[in-house]
Amino acid sequence: MTVKKATDKDIETLAALAAKLWPGHRPEELAEEFAGLTESENAACFLACEQGRAVGFAQCQLRHDYVEGTKTSPVGYLEGIFVEAAYRRKGCARRLLAACEAWARERGCAEFASDCELDNAGSLRFHLHTGFAEANRIICFKKDL
Repeated sequence: MTVKKATDKDIETLAALAAKLWPGHRPEELAEEFAGLTESENAACFLACEQGRAVGFAQCQLRHDYVEGTKTSPVGYLEGIFVEAAYRRKGCARRLLAACEAWARERGCAEFASDCELDNAGSLRFHLHTGFAEANRIICFKKDL
């Protein structure tokens, strides 16, 4: 298993994997977003590949606004991570996370953060098993005006 930083040549692959993580979005719209991210100095995407085939991805960014539970700025932030079911529990996600953390460290970050939905038990387990500490739990509200 290898991990590589994604480039503009990997946008369709990133979008296809991301659509599995965020099924409410079409790959075409995700491709537009990833096009900007692969060129940004404040973001990075990584692909995990097995025998030349992409089997997972991670997206990270620098956040300059306040990040729950942190004391510094900017903070590296794991925006999303996904690994195909057949490749889970084999260290793939851990390698993707390590690439994101190294990227953030190279940009001067002293902290790295992430989030997950309250009911996403799998994501919570992943975060706790990879060294994250829970900082807070919130419920967000909105209303139409």
